Amino acid sequence: MTAELVSFEALLAARHSCRAYLPRAVPRELIERVTDAAARAPSWCNAQPWQLVITEKDSTERLAAALTEHAAQSAMQPDLPWPTAYEGRYKTRRFDCGMQLYDAAGIARSDKPARAAQMMENFRFFGAPHMALVTAPSALGPYGAIDCGGFVTAFCLAARAAGLGSIPQAAPAGFAPFLRDWFALPEDRDILCAISFGYPEETAPINSFRTPRATAGEIIDWR
Repeated sequence: MTAELVSFEALLAARHSCRAYLPRAVPRELIERVTDAAARAPSWCNAQPWQLVITEKDSTERLAAALTEHAAQSAMQPDLPWPTAYEGRYKTRRFDCGMQLYDAAGIARSDKPARAAQMMENFRFFGAPHMALVTAPSALGPYGAIDCGGFVTAFCLAARAAGLGSIPQAAPAGFAPFLRDWFALPEDRDILCAISFGYPEETAPINSFRTPRATAGEIIDWR
């Protein structure tokens, strides 16, 4: 057991999906350092397909207001199709995560308006001062998306190591045409997800829960 592995395990355990942030902006040089670290993620043929649009605090607030209004009255049009179903263990994990979230937020399972309001927080980026929109070339298809998944993980871990909170979000990418118009993005790039990030509000109840993880024994099929 190496010291590096122990430190990495601790970093993985410390990372969580942050849903409450302090209002202060993150210095641009720190954001760039986190991005440079994340860019060490592996990719097919070293294509490095990830491209980011990162909003400053004022820009994040303007986008959040506009996207929330748009989301309240428009149907989703993601560039990548949503999962067709969550079944078995995947359905159970999704349900349990949702119940942990509502419990931490003090929302009763029967309170549908409060649950809907919490869902809309996705489009406010949970009050984060910054949002990174992750895109990949459409021509790379699923492999480009897989590569970007590795980058997203690396970005969130680097952010945690830098004392920042973060949360990868699929929901904003559901309104891909709106975001493409907002940022004047080319049609040949798929909008994959957003990463909201900033300094975490550590004492916020909604940041208090941690989802469990399957063990190696549940994941590995030895042959």
